Amino acid sequence: MAYTQTLWAVSDLHAAVKANGPEIDSIQPRHPSDWLIVAGDVAERTELVLEVLTKLRRRFACVIWVPGNHELFCRSGDRAKGRDKYDELVEGCRLIDVLTPEDPYPVFAGRTIVPLFTLYDYSFRAPGRTVEQAVQAAHDVQVVMTDEFAIKPFVDVRAWCWDRLAYSIKRLGRVSGPTILINHWPLVYEPIGKMPWPEIGLWCGTRHTRTWAQRYGAEQVIFGHLHMPGITEVAGIPHIEVSLGYPREWESYPPDRPWPYPVLEVEHAG
Repeated sequence: MAYTQTLWAVSDLHAAVKANGPEIDSIQPRHPSDWLIVAGDVAERTELVLEVLTKLRRRFACVIWVPGNHELFCRSGDRAKGRDKYDELVEGCRLIDVLTPEDPYPVFAGRTIVPLFTLYDYSFRAPGRTVEQAVQAAHDVQVVMTDEFAIKPFVDVRAWCWDRLAYSIKRLGRVSGPTILINHWPLVYEPIGKMPWPEIGLWCGTRHTRTWAQRYGAEQVIFGHLHMPGITEVAGIPHIEVSLGYPREWESYPPDRPWPYPVLEVEHAG
């Protein structure tokens, strides 16, 4: 029997928010062979992240997860902090058969699906400002992301970002053929430029990924983080934000918005 297999994508589920529960429950495959991309910000606590991913993995033939900033949030009393928390999440995902940026890249309908983890390095800042000046300017207008208090104290974020860039480039260089790139943070600045507070850009990625979509054969780029779902085309390549976000946000989205987002559909003759 003929059927359609779909690669779906979501991000920014924020499962600790009670009102998001029914929305997460609504993430269902149309066919048992469907795959699901989860582009970060599932929750803050490792246990809850893995609980949600376990439920999704039971529904979909394959689940691919990349971390967002919320998964990396730490408190001083946490057993795993900074880079160790990411390692803890990766280990947990492997126990429940969820793919991460540390695993071999899967292939869906001839496209290599590339989960990335690049973080941010404050390089999306006003020209002429140092990192310290840009962060102080954000503090001055009271536009500062929680990352400054829940990630930065536990790890050198810029150094980690640069390590992740080098690691990702090395792996991407071995990939041939068309790809679909997945990252929590946007790979280009254009989506960030639509935000009302340019200071937020400090915590929204790195300028060093700008050409990756073209360099590595991306047909599409999937991301989250901004809570501004939509499509931004850059150099002819669609960069698609697939966020759910918080109730005050998703309640205002158009009712016909495609979510989960169907990244790719393949017809099978059966």
